[in-house]
Amino acid sequence: MITMELRQLRYFVKVAETLNFSDASKQLFITQSTLSQQISNMEKELGQQLFMRNSHEVLLTEAGQTLLPHARETLNKASNCINSLQELKGMMTGELNIGVTFSFCAIVREALISFLKKYPRVKMNVVYSPMNELLQSMLRHELDLVLAFRPTQRDSRIESHVLFNNRLAAVVRQGHTLARQSSVTLEQLKRYDLVLPAIGLQARNAFERILEGTGIHFEAKAEMNNVDMLFKVIRESNYVTILSESTAIDEPDLKAVILDAPANDMEGCIHLLRNAYVKTSAKEFIHQLVQSTAVYKNTFFSDFG
Repeated sequence: MITMELRQLRYFVKVAETLNFSDASKQLFITQSTLSQQISNMEKELGQQLFMRNSHEVLLTEAGQTLLPHARETLNKASNCINSLQELKGMMTGELNIGVTFSFCAIVREALISFLKKYPRVKMNVVYSPMNELLQSMLRHELDLVLAFRPTQRDSRIESHVLFNNRLAAVVRQGHTLARQSSVTLEQLKRYDLVLPAIGLQARNAFERILEGTGIHFEAKAEMNNVDMLFKVIRESNYVTILSESTAIDEPDLKAVILDAPANDMEGCIHLLRNAYVKTSAKEFIHQLVQSTAVYKNTFFSDFG
């Protein structure tokens, strides 16, 4: 009779994700020898090799690849069970894991502070990364929800609830000549030097989609994957950057000038795993977010009323 423990499944999943026993043991806060022994015990009990190991690499075997999604599902169900029992006792405790893209930094700030004050017993883990990385983390059940614009490619495993409708904008310092305008066309934008968010970030991807078929090309003076650094450059120069309108919320020394171009719409969404258990803490954070001033300022429509 096979009697694998949840602890062993967690060890297996971490090794499968890192494909490195040393890295996995550090992340699990156990010794490498303990980890290796536990994996060996699993393999003996199952009668199948889960990993191929040599001095250069670690790879999943076919048996390991088959076990991985089931192991993740089992760990997620166990976590949901614990959360359900805690919530049955009326406890708002545990951890809430949220993924946030850089464009949502200003949007999420107010709700985050409000939630922490109201529920001090909930530990919040907030991860800032590009959208694709965050959605993949959520699919691995590492995140409870993700705040990002709606992706171009839909995934049937994810449901996206519209929080607000937003637009791309040229962001400049208040003293910039462009700050006197309420909107700017692509042709007008050609007069200015641009520093742009890095390729792969949502605002940059949306900008590239708008440029498709126009014959207009912009040569960026610099590209950055950090919004704070972009803002610092904009504040101290006459450069222009392209970001979502919402990114410049609560930045009084900056001006977001709406990009006057077709299909300039970006739906800000809350992304959740379809048909998955949603923690009470996640529901309450969403409530705080919907009620926040930042979302109210940007809400043209919303799935959440």
